[in-house]
Amino acid sequence: MRLTKRLVEATKPTAEEIRLWDADLKGFVLRIFPSGRRVFCVKYRIGSRQRWFTIGEFGSPWTVEEARTRAASVLRAADEGVDLQTVKHERRHALTVAELIERYLTDGPIAKPEKRANSWRHDASRLRRHVVPLIGKQSAMELNHKDIERMQADIIAGRTAATVKGKKRGVARVRGGETIAGGVVRSFSAMMSWAVREGLAKTNPSIGVRKLTAPKRERYLTTEEIHRVLDSADVLAQEGTIPQSFADAVKVLALTGARRGEILELRWPEVDFTRARIILPRLRSKTGEKSIPLTASVLDILRRQPRAPDAVFVFPGKGGRGPLVGVSKRWGLVRKRAGLPDLRMHDLRHSFASLAVANGASLFLVGKALGHTQATTTERYAHLADDTIRAVSESVARKILGQP
Repeated sequence: MRLTKRLVEATKPTAEEIRLWDADLKGFVLRIFPSGRRVFCVKYRIGSRQRWFTIGEFGSPWTVEEARTRAASVLRAADEGVDLQTVKHERRHALTVAELIERYLTDGPIAKPEKRANSWRHDASRLRRHVVPLIGKQSAMELNHKDIERMQADIIAGRTAATVKGKKRGVARVRGGETIAGGVVRSFSAMMSWAVREGLAKTNPSIGVRKLTAPKRERYLTTEEIHRVLDSADVLAQEGTIPQSFADAVKVLALTGARRGEILELRWPEVDFTRARIILPRLRSKTGEKSIPLTASVLDILRRQPRAPDAVFVFPGKGGRGPLVGVSKRWGLVRKRAGLPDLRMHDLRHSFASLAVANGASLFLVGKALGHTQATTTERYAHLADDTIRAVSESVARKILGQP
């Protein structure tokens, strides 16, 4: 008998389940339970296995014809070897994006032991503060590149901007913009690649999405400006506005050209006073194991740092155990006092390179001093070498032309 609305409504529930099979579509059935619930289902086979697919309840919202159409699509999929009941189960039990993020931040470091702890902290901040508010409730299995493009656009528009109160480090201001958005998408893409390898996602929806990159900001300080920065740090330390350890760390950054994290989180076992160098292990440097040569002035700064018997960090924070905190705030005070409000701490590294080139150092040696593993990374300073050569040419030209 063909299932119709009249037949469904006319059949009353009994103490046992009733099954009304449709005569026109094999496998399509209405199950009437003793409670009165009327549920459309379809029975089918995938290979040698018999499967049931629940369509939904009669009247909420399924009509007989809508349910029949859905049953037909399930049967067609089964003929093609696709088990829609399994697909439905996977979707129901698939991780949300928020759940996947937490799994990644917990298990990811095991799969990526070479990735630095600082990089994981950046990933955690980007994923939790930008991705979770926008697409955290969506199924990770069902994301597509349009979702990621929309997420990136929302971050650029500042829809995730917020002021977050932290437990230890006061207030954090979450900002949007192109630079932040590009970093978020790159962190998200790395997570999805991991999820695919772990079988937690089928594809990486970030593939094909244009990831925005931050414009290169290269600020080169003059010798006089560097003196102002270092003098300002000393004065603020003498006033008690910033710790002396922070002022000394700024000096070491300027005198070595090292990266911010390499010095601010410097550990005593990494300092080799005998050979006058810092040896950073693979997980502490962006470019793998790295050696930083130390001049006599830098060695003096390191030797005068207080060192408790159980001390770990050369420039410790309050309490002497952990690394310095509140770095951004303290750096803001230094650059304000120096009259350089737009100066980044990383600009000290660029300035070290520019002064080295101006003093005649080859790009090869500058790259070695900075710890670059690829020559192309150092080539950004090539124009500075041109300036030095041009100055020599100008002096020669003046002599030839009899000019002072």
